[in-house]
Amino acid sequence: MRSTILAALIALTVPVASQAQTYRAMNYLDVVPLSSTTFEVIEAYGKGPLGIWCAAADYAERKLGYYGRIYISEGRAPSRNVPGRKSVIFTTDVNSLTQEPSQSLTLSTTRVGVGLPANHAIQFCRPADYDFGN
Repeated sequence: MRSTILAALIALTVPVASQAQTYRAMNYLDVVPLSSTTFEVIEAYGKGPLGIWCAAADYAERKLGYYGRIYISEGRAPSRNVPGRKSVIFTTDVNSLTQEPSQSLTLSTTRVGVGLPANHAIQFCRPADYDFGN
């Protein structure tokens, strides 16, 4: 019984500790920094590619002060930091990509190396896309 209570307390504490560094983007998606140039956007609220790119650009501009091109480092897959959730990992470091950087005519969240300028992706953050009537 005592070990069960201890395990429950640890399970509750670990997510809180990892969320301490989490950035809440303007469209309410959470962004978790992985390094100084790499970060994970956690999928939520039914947001699709527009919302994910918006959150990535918001984090790059507001938290990193970076306005260059952001790239998909790892495509949509299970989150590294939030069990049971999907995420996309982005980077600002083109040299860290495992595939050649590329451009896409569609808004991908799965193709490694696809990149957009942050000031382009931030355009996906229109208030109508994230206003829940609050």
